[in-house]
Amino acid sequence: MIASLTGRVARIDLDALVLEVGGVGYLVRTTPQALSATRHGAELMLHTELVVREDSMTLYGFPRADEAETFRIVQSVSGIGPRTALAVLAVLDPEELRRAVAEQDAKTITRTPGIGPKVASRMLLELGGKLPAPSGSLPVSGTEAAAPAAPAAPGVDTDVVAALVGLGWAEKASLAAVEKVRADREAEDAEELDAAQLLRHALRRLGGNR
Repeated sequence: MIASLTGRVARIDLDALVLEVGGVGYLVRTTPQALSATRHGAELMLHTELVVREDSMTLYGFPRADEAETFRIVQSVSGIGPRTALAVLAVLDPEELRRAVAEQDAKTITRTPGIGPKVASRMLLELGGKLPAPSGSLPVSGTEAAAPAAPAAPGVDTDVVAALVGLGWAEKASLAAVEKVRADREAEDAEELDAAQLLRHALRRLGGNR
């Protein structure tokens, strides 16, 4: 599996670019936003997903890891393939999609060409619990008095929850595990964890349960 590529932009097309890595040119399909943000000859790193079909092998890539993860998760919806998933990300960034799912906002999802109310409703149903909670609206457990004990690095926590969801755990259980690890560290007055350490501790807490 090709997880990422770093190289020089050799060509830019309407819906893809060619990234030259070690003398090999990789054709990578991506979003209009990614294409407009780069230029010929620029150094670029893309998080990638290789989609294999009986008659084709297509590489999709994204500048941000959360875009690649969202691309994978959206394809878990029945009837949604990589082209539609890419179209969703061309219209909605991961945060907008997370918010639409959290608020059950089918109208926002139907902004994607080719997705009508029926498909949007199915996406809301099947994506529930798979995407991380949108920023600023993470569930709060306990009383209001516990609010000051919120994690000091919410961006890292969101990334770790997304990683856990990608590994197969439910979003609610993943968030609870991350919050518990943070609470334990605060109680022990231990040093701050980076993303890799936090993920490792959360995985230990989740154990083998899915």
